[in-house]
Amino acid sequence: MHSWKKQKLECALYVVATPIGNLRDISLRALDVLASADAVAAEDTRNTAHLLAHYGIAANRLLALHQHNERGAAEKIIALLTQGQSVALVSDAGTPAVSDPGALLVEAVRAAGHCVIPVPGANAALAALSAAGLSAPHFMFYGFLPNKSAARCRALQHLVALPCTLVFYEAPHRILESVADLQAVFGGERQIVLAREITKLFESIHRCSLAEAMGWLNSDPNHQRGEFVLLVSGATAQQKGLGAEAGRILALLLEELPLKQAVTLAVQITGAGKNELYQRALALKKQE
Repeated sequence: MHSWKKQKLECALYVVATPIGNLRDISLRALDVLASADAVAAEDTRNTAHLLAHYGIAANRLLALHQHNERGAAEKIIALLTQGQSVALVSDAGTPAVSDPGALLVEAVRAAGHCVIPVPGANAALAALSAAGLSAPHFMFYGFLPNKSAARCRALQHLVALPCTLVFYEAPHRILESVADLQAVFGGERQIVLAREITKLFESIHRCSLAEAMGWLNSDPNHQRGEFVLLVSGATAQQKGLGAEAGRILALLLEELPLKQAVTLAVQITGAGKNELYQRALALKKQE
């Protein structure tokens, strides 16, 4: 085991990425910072204590910073920085402030005039994207979709026309309903990559069409376990047209007419496919 020598760090907030599964996925620089910081602000101090113990690092002053106490904890951390101390910020896994607590703290620290220093490392979205084989030159990281189906479909409607790869996080207890909503809103032709348990013992990365995704998830209960990164291919030129103009017209018609009549008129007005418009109409109705 390496002996991490405590160094004098610059007075700053260090945003430190930690492993998302495999404990070896941490940089030497991150370990130096964790060993040397005057305090470590952690999403769960028990998880961080385990990580520090694994690398033989003494658990210096551990502070809890999570989604329920972030504003109050920020005041304490700013006070430490004002005293000239250094603070390392970590989440339970991956990069803090990216779909994890920390953004409010960073904003407050910067507003108070203190330095914020990133210490990069593991990130589930980028790890999954690198192994997905989706060739679009751009991607959009969305993070977690809304918990409820209606709100989730509304959020997805705003993404239908984007030509870039779409990257989502999802929890195992919502994976089936989220994938069902993705298919309802985007249609079945797009490619989806279901990356689960990245860097962990039961890691799997499966690519298929959205039409096939539910079948794969239901073919084995293990396919629904673990934390997910979902990557969906971007809109084609035809899908972009449907998502933008035909979708707008259909939404207006649905405000005044029954579903079947609205779809029939939308087909006549836009020339878009009836099946695509019908699926879109069903998804819009779910939002009401």
